[in-house]
Amino acid sequence: MSLVKHGLSLLIASTLAVSSTSAFAGKSDDTLTYASNSWPENISPYHNNLREGVILGHLAWDTLIYRDPDTGKYKPMLATKWEWKDPTHLVLNLRKDVKFQNGDAFSADDVAFTFNYALDPSSKVVTLQNISWIKHVNKIDDYTVEFELNKPFPAAIEYLAGPLPIYPEKYFKKVGLAGFDKAPIGTGPYQITKVVNGQEVDMVKNPHYFKESPIGQPKIGKIKFVLIPDPDTRVAQLMTGQVDWIWRVPSDQADQLKQMPNVDVLSSETMRVGFLTLNSRKADSPFKNVKVREAVNYSIKRKALASALVRGGSRPLSAPCFPDQFGCEAQDAVQYPYNPKKAKQLLADAGYPDGFDTDIYAYRDRDYVEAVIGDLRKVGIRAKLHYMSYAALRDQARSGKVPMAFQTWGSYSINDASAIVSVYFKGGADDEDKDPQVIKWLDQADTSTDPKERQKLYGEAIHKITKNAYWAPMFTYSSNYAFTKDLNFKAYPDELPRFWEASWK
Repeated sequence: MSLVKHGLSLLIASTLAVSSTSAFAGKSDDTLTYASNSWPENISPYHNNLREGVILGHLAWDTLIYRDPDTGKYKPMLATKWEWKDPTHLVLNLRKDVKFQNGDAFSADDVAFTFNYALDPSSKVVTLQNISWIKHVNKIDDYTVEFELNKPFPAAIEYLAGPLPIYPEKYFKKVGLAGFDKAPIGTGPYQITKVVNGQEVDMVKNPHYFKESPIGQPKIGKIKFVLIPDPDTRVAQLMTGQVDWIWRVPSDQADQLKQMPNVDVLSSETMRVGFLTLNSRKADSPFKNVKVREAVNYSIKRKALASALVRGGSRPLSAPCFPDQFGCEAQDAVQYPYNPKKAKQLLADAGYPDGFDTDIYAYRDRDYVEAVIGDLRKVGIRAKLHYMSYAALRDQARSGKVPMAFQTWGSYSINDASAIVSVYFKGGADDEDKDPQVIKWLDQADTSTDPKERQKLYGEAIHKITKNAYWAPMFTYSSNYAFTKDLNFKAYPDELPRFWEASWK
């Protein structure tokens, strides 16, 4: 029997009986322990694309530019200033007083090395879409670099303020990627001191973190990330004080946790979106028929999923992107309101009057996937669930072996449609449709320096993507955070918990 779903109330009652004022151990030893259900395939931020890896990346490394989440303004971080020499050359001046956590001085060599290494195919970077706009990075002098772009890319500053940390050249060349995964070094507010693969990452406050950082100085002395795949166990360990912070708590469980006197619950919409991919590459795939793909879209109760299951401000989606991202306009998308009768008719018209059997793959949110499977079953699409790690699902999808998948994407917190639409529809490894017209529009949208033209081009691409039902967009994600009342914590829509801002009460 599930502890959370069937016994959470009893556990809450027993915890209340033991104590209503007991303090968590985290505050007493100045260690914030946070738990999640997924483990990045590599600690190196360029070699994983899991949200847990993004979090670690921002704790241990700095980027050249910082975007203030409250104002949206770009601020100096490792770079003190930047200037476009022309549409394809960006010059950045760097700080002279920053050291890596092993004592090595930060300089232009590290910036040039990081990007040129990542661009080298032999580095096997899995986040290539985040840097593919860069042709080469040139060192001008010890504290000046020039980014040479393949084409104009107006979102460059947004990307440099997002998922692109700087590595230490000498140390990385000494230990290699395997060594870096075990003992990474950055310039960030926290230093990773221990990595137990698949179990935990220990971090300590960087005592030499540069004073001019726009994020300020970290307040909590130690941070520990632990992997707890089972949601019941995560909730139980939060309530008993073994962990201090968890997230992705289902809304019904979050409501119950609000009864706990030593737990705070915070709900917030995020930039993450959920969607179904429909692989039409195989000749015998039902999804090769656009009517089948349309039927899938008409079969999903998006509003009910968002309001009754996800909750917390979740919104149903029609476009394949987060609504507030630049270039993501709902009016450009073809609408598929819930209509199971029409879905059945479309299946019959496509030659499947009795429906068909298929496989569906997923790596998270089993309850959401099961609700989708239920919707599909009502129109005759009988989907068998295959649940696996994200890395395994991604690799199988890229090899064309996944007919349907429930996936999510947080855009690396980049507030631009290129961070999702261009990732999945511009001909890259994750593009299962490779529509030449869509690819052309997106290439033009990504490189145009005219904001209105960019919006128009993204709109045309989104219209065709949805008209052809390449995806079934689902809903935006909200996130329920639950944490000890001893902790001051603020959530942001970009789904990046800024633990360096957190403090003990």
